[in-house]
Amino acid sequence: MSQLSTILEAVAQGRFPAPDGSVAVVPQPDGRDAGVVAFTAHSVVFTDEDPRWVHDTLAALDCDALAATMNPRFLAAFMDRTGRSMDTIDLLTVAGALPGPPPIALVETDGAAHPRVARAHKHRSGVRIWACDDGLLTLGRGVAGRWEASIEVAEDARHRGTGRALAVAARHLVPDGAAVWAQQSPGNARSVRVFQAAGFRPVGSEAVLFAR
Repeated sequence: MSQLSTILEAVAQGRFPAPDGSVAVVPQPDGRDAGVVAFTAHSVVFTDEDPRWVHDTLAALDCDALAATMNPRFLAAFMDRTGRSMDTIDLLTVAGALPGPPPIALVETDGAAHPRVARAHKHRSGVRIWACDDGLLTLGRGVAGRWEASIEVAEDARHRGTGRALAVAARHLVPDGAAVWAQQSPGNARSVRVFQAAGFRPVGSEAVLFAR
């Protein structure tokens, strides 16, 4: 198990790193993902770059030290250093597994033509997809091997509870009683509300850098 996996597993169980203002630099769990996870007054940078470069770059920023790892100038330098890209800084949420069948009728599918599925395959492994009349749910192994969920609801089916039902379904379908994680862009308030209504707890922020 990687150092990042150990940290995330503890966080899923409610045990957070000490809020001491420090920045931990740990190896990438695999070749696919590098990035930053920021918890309360503690950040974890996962990269195979020299930790001295990380700390020196952060120290050179003229900003609040507690926010430095999510400062756009650090993230831009991180991307330039590694030759990687990123989409956005996400709210990171997690929920425990639930017993029994999901609260919505779903059919497993390959969903090959759906852009949500294409994105899931790009960033996760072992992806599985379920569909209902008005939406789609994906589950796959993401950062550090954790189970990650994403959902999509048809625009003309909004405000009917489908999104919440799909997010809850992820907690029933995650294998082996594992925790399930989901990221939401903070500006996507609708998605943030849906996942929190489904029992996903905000635990930090995350910027994932992926190979171009």
